[in-house]
Amino acid sequence: MNDQAAAVDRPEIVQKLQQARAKLKQEIARVVVGQDRVIDSLLIAMLCRGHALMIGVPGLGKTLMGRSLARMLDMDFQRIQFTPDLMPSDITGSEIVEEDPETGHRKLEFFQGPLFTHFLLADEINRAPPKTQAALLQAMQELEVSVGRQTYRLPPPFFVVATQNPVEQEGTYPLPEAQLDRFMFNIPVNYPTRDEEVEIVKATTTNTKVDLDAVLSIDQVLQLQELVRGVPVANDVVRYAVDLVAASRPDGEGPRTDLHRMIRFGASPRASQCLVLGGKARAVLLGRYHVDFEDIQAVAAPVMRHRLALTFQARTENVNVDQVIGDLLRQVPVP
Repeated sequence: MNDQAAAVDRPEIVQKLQQARAKLKQEIARVVVGQDRVIDSLLIAMLCRGHALMIGVPGLGKTLMGRSLARMLDMDFQRIQFTPDLMPSDITGSEIVEEDPETGHRKLEFFQGPLFTHFLLADEINRAPPKTQAALLQAMQELEVSVGRQTYRLPPPFFVVATQNPVEQEGTYPLPEAQLDRFMFNIPVNYPTRDEEVEIVKATTTNTKVDLDAVLSIDQVLQLQELVRGVPVANDVVRYAVDLVAASRPDGEGPRTDLHRMIRFGASPRASQCLVLGGKARAVLLGRYHVDFEDIQAVAAPVMRHRLALTFQARTENVNVDQVIGDLLRQVPVP
């Protein structure tokens, strides 16, 4: 496709994505009450070829949201229930000695694990020990799995949605920083309002079964991922994203502020990349083919929430990471 044809197609593709977003929200509302912010964040991460981590107490519908989204995107879906005895080979697959019944020769055969899918739901990921959590690292970053001497490519698109219980709960293992950094978004899932909970109870205590319709095909998802990468970004918007991340670093080049006493270490350049990519996807979802400063601000919290480590002083003063990000957004001037 030449540049002129691509330019003609872009408005049509953006419009189709807007229509798909509205249809998707309409469909998912049949099984999930509320949580519009969470659904939009999952869509943005998917369009950016990123991965998402949902954090909340059990029973808030995190697994249901992931399963429903996979159904509406017509993706192959696998769910892994992370438990303390889960082994890395249970995720990636393993090589098994097979004997040819005709020749009697033995050879190694690789049997794929549930990681070989389009949409992977890693349920309660922090209930597995670190070694098993680390089995996802190569897949999430490189889109491939190494077993023995062989490396196997994962089918595109590959999207990981992990759910996590608060680490204070019994039987959980905090995710290491390297694992957390593989997730583009950290999305809190909060309790529903009273009216929403009434609707949830009414909908889930009957014999009614809801069948969701597919809204986008895999080919369309891949096309939209390419489209998002091609969204133009002004230099001032990129500089604003970089300045926002740089302001989170106590030992950075900028002046040290009173806010830095709350931050043990700040975000890496990967956060700047995720801010710009997330801004591109949000702009396209809202029907624009350019990125504004407000797009960067809108994705700042889910991008930076798990990339900042707070000091002991912040905890003693009951300052949480979202408050720190809010202060950063107020302190860093928009060009």
